[in-house]
Formats: sequence, structure tokens, C-alpha cells
Amino acid sequence: MLETHDLSKQFDGFWAVDGVNLSLSAGEVLALLGPNGAGKTTTVRMLTSILRPTRGRAIVNGYDVVLQADRVRASVGVLTEQHGLYNRMPAHEYLDFFGQVYGLDAHQRKQRSDRLLHDFGLEKSRKQRIGEFSKGMRQKLALARALLHDPPILLLDEPTSAMDPESARLVRDTIKRLRSSKRTIIICTHNLAEAEELADKIAIIRDGRIIAQGTIASLKLNLLGPTEYELRFASPLNGTKITLPSDAEEVAHGEDWIRYRTSQPELVNPALLRDLLSLGLPVLSLQQLPHSLERVYLQAIQNSEKMAAANV
Repeated sequence: MLETHDLSKQFDGFWAVDGVNLSLSAGEVLALLGPNGAGKTTTVRMLTSILRPTRGRAIVNGYDVVLQADRVRASVGVLTEQHGLYNRMPAHEYLDFFGQVYGLDAHQRKQRSDRLLHDFGLEKSRKQRIGEFSKGMRQKLALARALLHDPPILLLDEPTSAMDPESARLVRDTIKRLRSSKRTIIICTHNLAEAEELADKIAIIRDGRIIAQGTIASLKLNLLGPTEYELRFASPLNGTKITLPSDAEEVAHGEDWIRYRTSQPELVNPALLRDLLSLGLPVLSLQQLPHSLERVYLQAIQNSEKMAAANV
């Protein structure tokens, strides 16, 4: 559904995007993460045939972003940081106008506009001028516009920014419903919890280059190592030495707890508990300490900085 090869964009000698390679199948959701100025927006603009690549190529829904730009634009729904809403128009007229731009007939325009306004809680405001909308309402209307022509590919830049928690949840639930075997979604976001909830894959971009990408599980393993577990006791160990199985490595310990990592928890954890209970030690709990996406992101940035410093 979407594939890039060495996708790059230069502005006045500066490479805003430099050698981006991505591959997404139908039904996949990718979260594109990175600091401000990393190249996320420039990448999205090339994928939507708004900017022409300086080098490399991109195929979107089977169409080349340079040679078949019109077909690409018809295949994507885009939510940009700057929505370009027409403040004097009522919401329903605004969607009807864009429905005409997308080539929908009158019945399709009304049916889809009514459904989207209802789904995003804007039905009662359909005849209100957009200039009177709150930031959150504007965000939801812009997302409705992106969905109006039922595109197979969605490119969403900060889809829940400026929203209250209830509206943000509504939008995230909508994105989940939009996942299908026929639709591919790219989300640019600074909200790491949102990315972890919605995405199948993560790509982290810095200084125009992808520094890490893959499934969340593979990135956690490759960047942070095996999952950590914490074992707590009902009373202090008073110097009692805990011997971990050979496939476990201690990370830290305290008076009444020990933390370790293992790549084989299905073998290590039952064996460890059996040994401790046979010794009469008062085990209170054993819990997994999952790696957060924030730690993955920060580790990827740190690794990138080390590599950059080593190449200077």
C-alpha cells in the first residue's frame, strides 16, 4: 500500500529528509515519531504529492507520487497541522464543498457528511460557522474532511492535539475502527501512549533519517533487551542471598525486593518461585515491568547521538 526507497528532500543545501525507507501493507498502522524539525511533515508532504522528492521515490496505493500525483491525492486522506478550514462556512456546507472536490454525488456527500458529523459529535453544530468552533471541534471537522471520500490511506498529523480527553478518546476509537484489511494509516504524533495504543509499527526519525523502525515488541527487545521482572517479599530478606536461574540476570535489588531480566520467563519464573517457596521465603508478588515506548524512543535518540558523535 505504501513504499518508499531512499526518499529524500533538500531545501537550499539542507537535507530535511535523507534516505527514508518505509514499507506498509494494507491494514497496518505506522506511528512516525520524532522531535520537532525531524522531517515528519516533509515526509508526509512527499507522500501526498505536495512536495516533489529531490531523490528517491515513493509508491502510494500503487501510484508513483511524482508520475501519478493526481491518483495519489485521490487515494489519501490527510490531516495536516494547519487545517485550512474556511471559517465563514457552516460545517455541513464545508464538507459538501469538499465532497464535490472529491467527485462525490449529492447523495454520497449528504450520507457521508451526516454520518461523520454524527460520529464526531458535531451534528448539533452542523449549521454553525467554523470560525465559532473550538480548537477541538476544528480538529474533528478536519478529520471528518480527511475521511469524507473513504480513502485507502490516511496520513494524520497530531490527530488528537488540542482536544480534551473525551474528544481525544473518541478520535482514537475512530482510528481503531478505521483499521481494516484495505486501509493503511500513518500517524505523526508526540503522544507516545497514543502511538503505542494505535500502531502496529513504529518509525523514529531524527535529522531527516529513520534511526529505528519495527514492531513495538521488536524495538523494545532490540533497544532495551529482555523484559524485566520484579520479585517482592512480605518481609526484609536480612541478607538472604537469592540465587537466580542461569537464564536470569539481576538488574537491582533492595531489602525486600529483587529485579531481574530474562528472555525465557516461561521457564525462569516458575522455577524461581518453586525454589523460593521451598526455602520458605515469603513471596509477596512477582510482576512484569514492561518497557515503555518512551524508553524505546529515548534510547533510539541516545544511540543516534552516540553514532553522530563517533562520526565527527
